[in-house]
Amino acid sequence: MKSDLPKVLHEVCGRPMLSYVLDACRQAGIKRLLVVIGFGAEQVKELFIGAEDIIWVLQDEQKGTAHAVMCCREYLADFEGQTFVLCGDGPLIRPEILKTLVERHEADRSAATLATAVLDDPTGYGRIVRDSAGGIRGIVEHNDCTSKQLSIREVNPSYYLFDNRVLFEVLEKVRPDNVKNEYYLTDAISIIIESGQKVSAVTAVRPEEAMSANNREQLREMNRIMQQRFESGQLEIKARPQEDIRR
Repeated sequence: MKSDLPKVLHEVCGRPMLSYVLDACRQAGIKRLLVVIGFGAEQVKELFIGAEDIIWVLQDEQKGTAHAVMCCREYLADFEGQTFVLCGDGPLIRPEILKTLVERHEADRSAATLATAVLDDPTGYGRIVRDSAGGIRGIVEHNDCTSKQLSIREVNPSYYLFDNRVLFEVLEKVRPDNVKNEYYLTDAISIIIESGQKVSAVTAVRPEEAMSANNREQLREMNRIMQQRFESGQLEIKARPQEDIRR
């Protein structure tokens, strides 16, 4: 982003990206929010001061998505229930997607459920690998794809729902055996499948909702899409985080 500002605090239509993700979670009925922070941690916490439903979790070293979730272990180790894992830089998320994930997860009695998207240009996204019957066989990160896998258009926009007990059991088995030498959360999905437990995947994410802001151009596009939502009445205009809290 070429900025000293933490990515999740970059604004979309006057509010930090993280605000939209938290709003979607609350509207979907999620009561307990753990937010993993690293770079600019104090700036992020300061902006959301007073939000009593947030637990801040510090990730001292950025070792990948699975490592970020493992940092939450002390708060979730004994939790019996379902745990969402979402990205703070995905403000186009809708609460309806989260509700769809819960419904599919419970109907299938799955250990994990993903929401996927189908993109014309899947460059940079992890690819969803399915078997001949349509069942999910795993997720392969873009940099680790074979030439055949690169042609897959169904992608992982990082909308996960796990059985919490299963999640922390398999995270212990994740290893950084990849190009980036990081602990991938996607590997947890493969481990669950290999153990014989069920993983479901529902194509519920619109192409534009799979977008995260990795540069200024993507941030401008997010602003354009969000503005359309406001103008069409899909979203209600809200204040910045501290003003929300004071109200």
